[in-house]
Amino acid sequence: MQGLITKSTGSWYQVQTPDGQKIDCRIKGKFRIKGITTTNPIAVGDIVDFEMEPDREDGVITNLRQRKNYIIRKAINLSKQAQIIAANLDQAILVVTLASPRTSLGFIDRFLVTAEAYDIPARLVFNKLDLFSDEGLEVLADYKAIYEDIGYPCFEVSAIEGTNINQVQDLLKDKVTLFSGHSGVGKSSLINALLPELELRTNMVSDWSDKGMHTTTFAEMFELPQGGFIIDTPGIRELGVIDIEKQELGHFFPEMRERMHDCRFNNCRHINEPGCAVLEALEEGEITLSRYESYLSIYHGNDTRA
Repeated sequence: MQGLITKSTGSWYQVQTPDGQKIDCRIKGKFRIKGITTTNPIAVGDIVDFEMEPDREDGVITNLRQRKNYIIRKAINLSKQAQIIAANLDQAILVVTLASPRTSLGFIDRFLVTAEAYDIPARLVFNKLDLFSDEGLEVLADYKAIYEDIGYPCFEVSAIEGTNINQVQDLLKDKVTLFSGHSGVGKSSLINALLPELELRTNMVSDWSDKGMHTTTFAEMFELPQGGFIIDTPGIRELGVIDIEKQELGHFFPEMRERMHDCRFNNCRHINEPGCAVLEALEEGEITLSRYESYLSIYHGNDTRA
């Protein structure tokens, strides 16, 4: 039998069959070590084959079907291993907040680079619009300008007040969409605004650390009434870029990618080489300094800071 992974708790997986039945499954023993280098060999969004256990209501996953794509990050405690966040995505939405907790430009850039590397269209949703002062709205405009200028659609919402939720709703129709971001940015509140019947648990941002407190403890996929699915994931404190070679990193920055063929040297690193079209664009203000600093940070391996 074939099914779609709609929930992963680490040891058990919920598999949805084509007729809508949901069956709890585990992984077949030898499957766990067969060439799998990630901490989780199967992720939400995967298509799998499974068979029912004799005389039981649960099953065993026997095969993983080929993925269209996936999004991945370094496992925080095991730097040589990686964690697949979700698979077979049509798009990824990063939920961003400028305060309580603040999402750094570096974190946004690492997420976008990862999405580019795995060929997943990305969008930014700036949440908690209800908390913004006039000064905060100016900063928001600056952030949006950075990313809209290089082709990433940006949206301003308040999940609590329902502001512009319809814009996000329109994005989701008939697509499999990953929702990601720091803990506390309002992913669960946003999903509750999109699907009120779910009543996902939400939590306040921790006063002492200004870091979000985890409310989603495992990845889960929800079906949308207008067609499509959204995948809610646990909040990410850190996002390590993995499986990207230094010489190909520039390809995953769209504003660098479009200029690289003008560099004097084919193997230009865009750091201090003469005749570098990227550095020239940086000097002319055509490439944002924060984006270039993110490039250097990832290039030199300093890429897990929140």
